Amino acid sequence: MLPDPPGADGATHDPEQPDLPEDPLPALTVSDDVPAALEVVPLTEPADGVPPVVDTPEGLARVVEAFGAGTGPVAVDAERASGYRYGQRTYLVQLRREGAGTALIDPIALPDLSSLSEALVGVEWVLHAASQDLPGLAEQGLRPSRVFDTELGARLLGLERVGLAAVVAELLGLGLAKEHSAVDWSTRPLPEQWLRYAALDVEVLVELREILAERLAVAGKAEWAAQEFEAVRLAPPPAPRVEPWRRVSGLHAIRDARRLAVVRELWLTRDENARQRDISPGRVLPDHAIVAAAQALPRSVPQLVALPAFSGKGTRRRATLWQHAIDRGLALPDAELPSVRGPKSDGPPPPRAWADRDPEAAARLAVARDTVGELSQEHSVPTENLLQPDLLRRLCWTPPSRLDEQSIAEFLAAGGAREWQVSLVAPRLAAAFAEAAD
Repeated sequence: MLPDPPGADGATHDPEQPDLPEDPLPALTVSDDVPAALEVVPLTEPADGVPPVVDTPEGLARVVEAFGAGTGPVAVDAERASGYRYGQRTYLVQLRREGAGTALIDPIALPDLSSLSEALVGVEWVLHAASQDLPGLAEQGLRPSRVFDTELGARLLGLERVGLAAVVAELLGLGLAKEHSAVDWSTRPLPEQWLRYAALDVEVLVELREILAERLAVAGKAEWAAQEFEAVRLAPPPAPRVEPWRRVSGLHAIRDARRLAVVRELWLTRDENARQRDISPGRVLPDHAIVAAAQALPRSVPQLVALPAFSGKGTRRRATLWQHAIDRGLALPDAELPSVRGPKSDGPPPPRAWADRDPEAAARLAVARDTVGELSQEHSVPTENLLQPDLLRRLCWTPPSRLDEQSIAEFLAAGGAREWQVSLVAPRLAAAFAEAAD
């Protein structure tokens, strides 16, 4: 649908960080993602109340027994601490199943939840935006046999808004509170109000699933959805990024290799410090501070802390660490400087360069985009769900020797397109390419 570890008093505030606004308890208002004209009934209290957090082996054993004896699909959700902690670790797991009620499990106290997964073998798991939660759940030993993704289902049906609150409002007429997942879920103990929102996230997922499944069947998209859900369930972890430091926001303002080397050294130093302290890197040193230092190239700590971007208490306290990183970038031999152009990609260049580099490829891309756009309108499915944009670009940049239906279908299937996508897109692309060639 990522503060330092707690101190002796259990607090999660990092006294060495710049002062940050406290995270307010989410307001009991309908999400901003829901159109104002849509009348909804606010969903403010779980039907069975807020269950206690399960954080003992004995408590987990009771949950395993109850959910194993339950009936029907199981609603599943997970909460992370994005923006607070390093990485995407799961800090709360929520489940709800008919006959078992709702369970809130602390995966920090109970890191191995494989017994629960074993009790649910063969049971369909209902999640919203499953690709966000499944990797973290897998770290706890939670791996579903089958998945129903309510966000993907909403996308395939062409719903204008696919956030959980918006879909619940449109299909169930109920309003979920906004921003209930934007707090620091690594906090212990978790406030009662946060737990209430967490329980509400799985309160209506199964009911939502039933409505979506019915609509998908009526629209002739049930098999499309099944293939998409299985692809999400079986998706491998993403490959490590090449030169991830190049994702620093504002990097486009840096245009020479020496300054890029400073960015790289600051990014690597920040990442290691954030990992050791289990703090989101952006809280250790903001991207804009990295860019500011690379532009100014300070030669000493006093010059560094004179920069407005380094005026915060936490940033100034570690100024020597940052200056050492800058010094390493400045001292790097020319032969070891990063490329201004970035690493070579195995994919096609940016489309804006196609007209000059390969006019025929540019023409193919224009035809392909128009064709996929038409299919998107006809079937009320977003273009990116009809076919991954990168795969479409690869087809147009390095096409097979023949652009007939079979060759296109084989190319798309080899690139990871699902069967329903191939059967829908390949014949139309072949026809469009043939017409353009006449």
